[in-house]
Amino acid sequence: MADAGDDQTGNGKPASRDGEGSFAKILKLLDFVAEAGHPLRFSDIQIGTGLTKGTLHRLLKLLLEEDMLAYDEMARGYSVGFRTMRLAHAAWRVSSLTGAAKEALDRLSRQTHETLHLAALDGYQVLYLDKRQALRAVSMFSSAGKVGPAYCTGVGKAMLSALSADRLAKAVEVQTFKRYTANTVTSEEALLAEIAIIRRRGYSIDNEEHEPGIICIAKPILTADGELLGGLSITGSTHVLTIDRLEGFLPLLEKAVADIAERATIMRVPTL
Repeated sequence: MADAGDDQTGNGKPASRDGEGSFAKILKLLDFVAEAGHPLRFSDIQIGTGLTKGTLHRLLKLLLEEDMLAYDEMARGYSVGFRTMRLAHAAWRVSSLTGAAKEALDRLSRQTHETLHLAALDGYQVLYLDKRQALRAVSMFSSAGKVGPAYCTGVGKAMLSALSADRLAKAVEVQTFKRYTANTVTSEEALLAEIAIIRRRGYSIDNEEHEPGIICIAKPILTADGELLGGLSITGSTHVLTIDRLEGFLPLLEKAVADIAERATIMRVPTL
């Protein structure tokens, strides 16, 4: 039996009154709140999602009851709930590339004691799949499940360097080229020039381009046929590291990337 609020079409399928089903609205709402990264007020969510006030009240009540969203009394805003986080972490744990990389990441973390990022491309942006904290933890933007820019992060540029000419052209078109620091690449020409260097050198460098004080080296993870699987970076703070010292970890990074690629091939991890 259909819900009382559902209209019925001639083929027996429920039809939304405004052309968008409730499930799609819930996904839109969850996506918007999760992407914000901080508690959002009702008015901000309504403006950002375009949902009507009545619909938004109803969906927020449902998602709060199901622990998919949480309400922060101090901030007077909504954020991702524990149930959503549990589902997300479960998905990351069983993510094929994350699973293939686990042993190599564990070993590289013990060897370097620095922050590691395993990532994939999502819409030509960086999707962080796994993160290992440094022995001396450093505050930075990245965390598993977050999406960041590709044009000004080491792991992003490493993955872009592995794309074919037509895919790279598409990727460059969607970059925002927002300036985050004095070192941020802010044009297509500058990015393409750097990618050419990365291809010759075999690895990328983030020299405080996304966050002040944060540097990294990164390599793409490729199949034997050169297909992109993801990227891996070693990241640190300029307070304790230099680019030269990070480059000293290159043999360890290369070994980790090779092991992940081999394991991913055995596990038949899909390429990007």
